[in-house]
Order: sequence, then structure tokens, then C-alpha cells
Amino acid sequence: MIHPDKAFEIIMRRVEPLKPEATDLAGAAGLVLAEDIVADRDQPPADRSAMDGYAVRSADVPRQPRTLKLIGEAPAGAANCPAVAPRTCVEIFTGANIPKGADAVVPVEQTQRDGDSVRFLLAAKPGMNIRRRGEEAAAGQVLLRAGAVVGPAQAGICAMAGRARPLVYPQPRSAILVTGAEVKDASEMPTDNELRDSNGPALQAAFARWSLPWPARRIVPDDPAALAKEIKAAAQNDVVIITGGVSVGKYDYVTAALEKIGATIHFHGVAMKPGKPQLYATLNDNLHIFGLPGNPLSVLTGFHEFALPAIRRLSGWPGETCRVRLRASLDADIKIKADRTSYIIAGLAWTPGGITVSPVRSAGSADIAAAAQADGVIIVPAGICEISRGDLALFCPWRPLP
Repeated sequence: MIHPDKAFEIIMRRVEPLKPEATDLAGAAGLVLAEDIVADRDQPPADRSAMDGYAVRSADVPRQPRTLKLIGEAPAGAANCPAVAPRTCVEIFTGANIPKGADAVVPVEQTQRDGDSVRFLLAAKPGMNIRRRGEEAAAGQVLLRAGAVVGPAQAGICAMAGRARPLVYPQPRSAILVTGAEVKDASEMPTDNELRDSNGPALQAAFARWSLPWPARRIVPDDPAALAKEIKAAAQNDVVIITGGVSVGKYDYVTAALEKIGATIHFHGVAMKPGKPQLYATLNDNLHIFGLPGNPLSVLTGFHEFALPAIRRLSGWPGETCRVRLRASLDADIKIKADRTSYIIAGLAWTPGGITVSPVRSAGSADIAAAAQADGVIIVPAGICEISRGDLALFCPWRPLP
């Protein structure tokens, strides 16, 4: 068995981002930029008003009150506005270009208007309430670096810079194969010696929770030839996740099926609890195959520890960001057997003193009902048998955090 960190390193060495594609801004939302976004002009491109008011020469309003003659207006988007001559002013609106001759904007709330006369109740200073040309960005300046996720602000920046079709990394296509002669679909009534597939829907929901494309799912019987055929058929995808059949039992056929189709197994067995028989293989270097033990907690742990980081890397995430970790104050004592790295399902709580994490009581790795109470797992390194309440614990989230 290898250490979980070693398994992660092996995966990251073999996973490269998919080929970038240009897409519109709606399609780019949530994806990772494959190019720098550069300002195509100064931002703002001209001196502009930061609010509604009156554009003036500050020398005409050195103190208040002062009255100036109103000679016109400057709406946002107007190409031509009257120039501000001495002892005159122009009504201006937020976002409008500053008229020639003006060097300050007095807020409308600090004025009194009577026809074409405006009385100023606030002294003007040069530059007051003016957004200067290029103060946010200069032409040619890098606004976003490749590797940034396109969120609301990033989409706005792309639009501002004229990148209506930015270059982004697509998300990988994935498939889930659930193995077991005893496994039935949720729509079926199983006999006493059968069970319904909970792993497949749980994984599909995990994909959806992390805003990933919905993966196809198939149930495959315990037959090496059938399994090999299904894996080969799924090779049109970028990722295949197999649940069950990866241990060393008589009916665990995943390794045999992988060998049959010529896949390369990079590791099989990780020093972790739950989920020791974790497997990672590749086929033709472009299909990434994850074999996860069949118990639900082992499946969810393996997915978040290994498959999800690989999917993120394929999606263009920088390698060091693919595996999310945080530190939270432990809200209860933990005592465990420490022969391998332990992943303990836990819930988070937001308190006035900060984020706390509490272990969720579980009957074992098959207890999916306990997983429903968890936000992720506490990671306890091998060799540590006890963590005290109040200590900082390493936590891997299983859902996006607020």
C-alpha cells in the first residue's frame, strides 16, 4: 500500500488539462481560463463622472455658496457635450465623460437649482468625484491570469476587455460503472440477497454538487469479460469511475478486466481508512480510471480524494488547488487506531468563534445514512491516535462552502 499523498502525486503527474476551447461568456461560467485576459483599452477609457451632479471648474467654486450658469447636460454615452467655460456648469450623470474645461463634479445633493442657475452648497476640489482615465486598468494590462475560474466578476472583466469568446478548458466527460451481481437499480424491488445501487446516484449527485457534467451510469455484473467490454465502451469519456470489485475477493474482477483491455494500473492499495483497495489506472494515457471499494463511505472518500482532484486538473485547475483542505477547530475528542491515514466523516458549524468541525457517529463504511449528516471528512495522519477538542483538525469538504 502507498500513502494517500503519494497516490495523489501519481495521479497529478499523469493528468493534464484538456485541450482549450473558445466559448461564449454564458458557456464559460464556472470554467477555467486557458489564456490571460488583457485590457484592450484604458479603463475607464476617459475621465468619467462617479455620480450624478454638476461638472464645474473647481476654480469657480472655491468655497460655498456659489452660483453658476447651467449651459447643458452630459448624459452617459453622449459623444458631444458642451464645454465648461468660466462661471458655468454642466449637469452630468454617472458614467458620463467629463466635459472639456471641467475638473470636478459636485453631487446633485449638494446643490440647489433654479432654472438655469445652480447654487452650490459644497466647495469643489480638483478631481472630486471623477474616475480618471486608466485608473482601474491601462491598455495592455493583464486583468486575469490563465487558471482563473470564470465567476461573476471574471465574466464581467472578460466582457469589459472585449473577450466575448474567451479560451477556456472544457470539463471532462465521465462515466460510472457500478459492479455486482447483487446490485439493482433504485426503481427495482431487490430480493433479500440483493441491494439497490446507492453508489451510482451518490456519485452522480456529487458531480452535480461540484457543478460538473452529469455522468452516465451503468450497472455491470460480476463478470470480467462483461466488465472489460463496458470499460472499453466507456473509453469515449475522459474519466471512468468503477465502484466495487477492486478488492482481492473471488468475485473482484476489476484488475483482470483492466489487464484484459491493456490498461496500465499505477497503484492498487492505499494506506487509508476507509477505502484501502483504491485503484488508479490509465488506458492509452487519455482515459483515467478510478476503482473505488464498494462501501458508500469508501466510494465518497475515494471520489473526493482522488477522482475529483483529477477531474479538476483535467478542467484546467492549477495542480496545487485541485485538492481542497482547510483547518477547523475540533468540537469533540477523537480517539482512533492509527495504523493508516483515517478519514472521519464530520460536520461543520459556523460559530461566533469561528468554524468548528464535529465527527459524525457512523456504524462503518457502509453507513450512508451517516454520510448524509456530514459536510466532509477529518483527515488524521497515521501514527496519531488522539486529537483533543479545541485542536485544529485538517478537513476535506464534500460540498462547496458558503
